[in-house]
Amino acid sequence: MKIAVISIPQISPGKHNIKDSRIDLIEESFKSRTKTYAYVELIDESKVAEADVILASEDARLDLILKDLEFVTARLNQVESESEKKLLAEFKTALEKEAFLSGLILSEEDKKVVSHYGLLTLKPIFIVTNDELRDLNKLIVKVLKDTGYITFFTGNEKETRAWLIKSSTTAWEAAGKIHTDIQRGFIRAEVISSEDLLKQTSVHQAKQAGALHLVQKDYIVKDGDLLHFRFSV
Repeated sequence: MKIAVISIPQISPGKHNIKDSRIDLIEESFKSRTKTYAYVELIDESKVAEADVILASEDARLDLILKDLEFVTARLNQVESESEKKLLAEFKTALEKEAFLSGLILSEEDKKVVSHYGLLTLKPIFIVTNDELRDLNKLIVKVLKDTGYITFFTGNEKETRAWLIKSSTTAWEAAGKIHTDIQRGFIRAEVISSEDLLKQTSVHQAKQAGALHLVQKDYIVKDGDLLHFRFSV
């Protein structure tokens, strides 16, 4: 996931590991040799078009709106499609009221029309306060939660790892996050929920307590799930 940082000098571009105490319990259970946190990539405003989410200061708020308004106004004078004109007019009205376009409800067809526009305020934007900057990890966790991201874990003696996925991701799709071979040969997934894991002192005890469940490819992964995939090669 890429997060653009605009007019916030306190945040430096680069990789940011997301600290999560749940991974420590799993690592300890498996005695893993390495531990890999989930992470986000913080990028500067020169790469904002690549961003999934934008973090901005209050001072940058109006600049983002004005950039989109400039594009929308120019596009309105060029487009011939009546449906596109109507959509752009709605955008213009919202922007002139200093509202982000992400607050509008768009149909799937509308989303296709605007997908190539590169409008900044269609992306999720978080206006960051100075208080929030005191704990960058907490801020990023909030951003991920508010944009529908969750974490699942995998673990063995070699590595314990956290993975970021969207909240509607199936077990089959999560397998593909790790490797296409696992997804292709998916048979079942073994799951221990975060709640069940935290009730015990180890993964082994969670299994003994009957917390391990076998699920099929359409299982919707939940935040904190520990997954082990069974697959054929």
